[in-house]
Amino acid sequence: MNICGIELKANNALLVVLKNNEYIDSKIKKIIIEDDEKQEDIRKFCNEFLDFLQKNEIEKIFIKKRAKKGNFSGGAVTFKMEGLIQLNPLCSVELISAQTVRTFEKKNQIQFPKELNKYQEQAYLTALCNL
Repeated sequence: MNICGIELKANNALLVVLKNNEYIDSKIKKIIIEDDEKQEDIRKFCNEFLDFLQKNEIEKIFIKKRAKKGNFSGGAVTFKMEGLIQLNPLCSVELISAQTVRTFEKKNQIQFPKELNKYQEQAYLTALCNL
């Protein structure tokens, strides 16, 4: 089963693909919305994301949740991206709390793949804690 772990930060969807519990070093590691107020940029994000899902044969997506209020709340653009991702017609999407990801990391000794970029670590953990 191919799954995708995602962390949403600013205007970036940081992506990790796991195939049968193994990290796959995908060419696309993040997808960006340049200007969330321009319809063409939103469409470009959606099209790039759907293309990514198809090329990597993604069957399930796990997104690390962001807080809705408070000091560490997610920005408006991340909530827009989350909605767009949830609307994809190709696979199911599940939201995973940041607390669940932190607990999983503490309970397990995680060896990050050498090919994994530092900015992908939270997306990787999000995908892993659901296996």
